[in-house]
Amino acid sequence: MSFPLLTVTAAVPAVGAVLTAAVPAARRTAAKWLALLFSLATLALAVLVAVRFEPGGARYQLTESHAWIPDFGVRYELGVDGIGVALIALTALLMPFVIGAGWHDADPLETSSSRWRPTQGFFALILAVEAMVVISFEATDVFLFYIFFEAMLIPMYFLIGGFGDRAHAGTDENAAAQRSYAAVKFLLYNLVGGLIMLAAVIGLYVVAGNFSLQEITAARAAGTLDMATNTERLLFLGFFFAFAVKAPLWPLHTWLPNAMGESTAPVAVLITAVVDKVGTFAMLRFCLGLFPDASKWATPAILVLALISIVYGALVAVGQRDIKRLVAYASISHFGFIIMGIFAMTSQGQSGATLYMVNHGLSTAALMLVAGFLISRRGSRLIADYGGVQKVAPVLAGTFLIGGLATLSLPGLAPFVSEFLVLVGTFARYPVIGVIATIGIVLAALYTLVLYQRTMTGPVKEEVRTMPDLHLREVLVVAPLIVLLIALGVYPKPLTAIVNPAVEQTMSDVHQKDPKPEVAVEAKNGEAAK
Repeated sequence: MSFPLLTVTAAVPAVGAVLTAAVPAARRTAAKWLALLFSLATLALAVLVAVRFEPGGARYQLTESHAWIPDFGVRYELGVDGIGVALIALTALLMPFVIGAGWHDADPLETSSSRWRPTQGFFALILAVEAMVVISFEATDVFLFYIFFEAMLIPMYFLIGGFGDRAHAGTDENAAAQRSYAAVKFLLYNLVGGLIMLAAVIGLYVVAGNFSLQEITAARAAGTLDMATNTERLLFLGFFFAFAVKAPLWPLHTWLPNAMGESTAPVAVLITAVVDKVGTFAMLRFCLGLFPDASKWATPAILVLALISIVYGALVAVGQRDIKRLVAYASISHFGFIIMGIFAMTSQGQSGATLYMVNHGLSTAALMLVAGFLISRRGSRLIADYGGVQKVAPVLAGTFLIGGLATLSLPGLAPFVSEFLVLVGTFARYPVIGVIATIGIVLAALYTLVLYQRTMTGPVKEEVRTMPDLHLREVLVVAPLIVLLIALGVYPKPLTAIVNPAVEQTMSDVHQKDPKPEVAVEAKNGEAAK
């Protein structure tokens, strides 16, 4: 039996979570280093997965399959395609930075009980989320995927409600209530989506007789599994609803600004850069793979919802007074681009959407983590409480600017490539949608540059005169993200080489080909012809 690399990649952070939680209360620093060590070990395994993956080879590689609940056709099946490899790499890459950025976020306050171990719990929960996200990207059994798709809600609930933002700790009596509200709202929205998906998962088993993604897609391609049109559409809607909540897609998005606003900056990154990507990934893997005809049937409505997300998220971001909520609404706009690219049903759109998942994770992590460093210094999330920061903390301001420019998809930075591909792919099949979506680009420039202007330029406010610049730990957290944003903006081929073959196979699942461009060519007789 070959080495179970995918299982080990998911198991390492899970073991790390258990060991970190077991560290004695007096050894908080040891718990931090242990969590960081396990996150780095997971990153090394994710790199090994990427190295062993062969682009252009079998669709699902490094596969594992074992009987689990044979009476119900449930198997422990894992496998990765190029899209899964890219997102596992993103998850594993971000975790050491999330842990490094949150190094002091869970240190107990002076009023904390000595019997409570918040630091160990904080880092253990982060590793638990990593383990569940990684196995979600690996699972090719629908039931197995569903279990971890739902299970990751539990550690996220405690990270949001139990380890919230301390920007107003000790000054706002409603802080705990706001964190609790955000955590419950996050949990309820996603639980409702998950329950609807569970009904669809059961319906899929009734129709197909098993939960294996590979067997079901093969049977559909061979014509041996025929779903009634209405049945397929209902099952598709059950899956898509859960993924649209997780993504999040308008109008199912309202939990995200609350969750990100009340979380610490590293947990906010965990939400939007990692956990939410499971939703858009699942749209590609399960919605398009299992229900190709229903996916095409629903495409016009989904594109309209994605377009609303793009414009609405950007418009609301322009009017935000809270830094973290601004980034949250910007992310809603960006997820609209990702979903639009997926359902444009073109290779450029789906390649761009996959790259967008990775690049959005990097750019949002850079911007949000620097914003967290800024907020921790001033103790406020309000934009109006800042001004002139670049004069007293130039490194902080510079990294904040690069993160912001990446968010608005400046050419030369990684998100530009993915956003350009999404727009080109959408325009090729749905030109009106593609043209209107460009409004999101203009609004992104507006909210990003206005945010920078109001916080970093102008007269130095009295409260920020003594603000320290980034410390070495903070520079080590942010600098690699900025390097990656620049490197992938200039040379995205390492990602596209892995992703494109998987996109071609997804296009084959839905029986779609790229539209042929209509360009004027010169005929032999000298007349113009198409």
